[in-house]
Amino acid sequence: MPNAVLLLSGGLDSTTLLAHAMNEGFDVYAMTFRYGQRHSTEIDAALHVASAYRVRDHVIVDIDLRTFGGSALTSDIDVPKDRDLSDGEQHGIPITYVPARNTIFLSFALAWAEVLAAQDIFIGVNALDYSGYPDCRREYIEAYERMANLATRGGVEGTNPIRIRTPLIDLTKAQIIRLGLELGVDYALTQSCYDPDSTGAACGHCDACQLRLRGFAEAGAKDPARYAKP
Repeated sequence: MPNAVLLLSGGLDSTTLLAHAMNEGFDVYAMTFRYGQRHSTEIDAALHVASAYRVRDHVIVDIDLRTFGGSALTSDIDVPKDRDLSDGEQHGIPITYVPARNTIFLSFALAWAEVLAAQDIFIGVNALDYSGYPDCRREYIEAYERMANLATRGGVEGTNPIRIRTPLIDLTKAQIIRLGLELGVDYALTQSCYDPDSTGAACGHCDACQLRLRGFAEAGAKDPARYAKP
């Protein structure tokens, strides 16, 4: 089976992505980041998901983006709650955007892919039901792939060209959930909330929770995640 590096956050999208990649026949090497985010529940979720799927290897990379801050996820800024996302439109880039996060993550994944002679890097970006992040768009992914093939030995020599795989990019959250259910994903393992409580229960009010809950409702399924009481 061909090797692939997959960015695994422990969330709904990346877990669906993992199930899809393995269903496509890839031997998956999963990479998770402890980047100074405000909670560790997503790390725990990623560990459980990687174990459940028996990936070939799972590494947790420690970097500290709190050094720069600039995001509600990496500094003492309140996570926005109950924003109106009902119209499906994006209203600017929210404060939960972590500056250059996907560029940093993909750079680590690219280095590991080069060592593994893996041509495929999977990332669960989505351009439809997302919070307005600039590094989730198709044009960004295409530009990064071009750069990756200019920056690696295999890309320059043509022996191991890099592909950034984004099979979820044009799917709605409901479509992603339906795909995952077809693949047998246990969404109880996943964690999406930006601001869970001390027990790990999701808040139900941040953008990530709203998009997740709406996705399950539109998919006609029940979200098995644990939510804090109102």
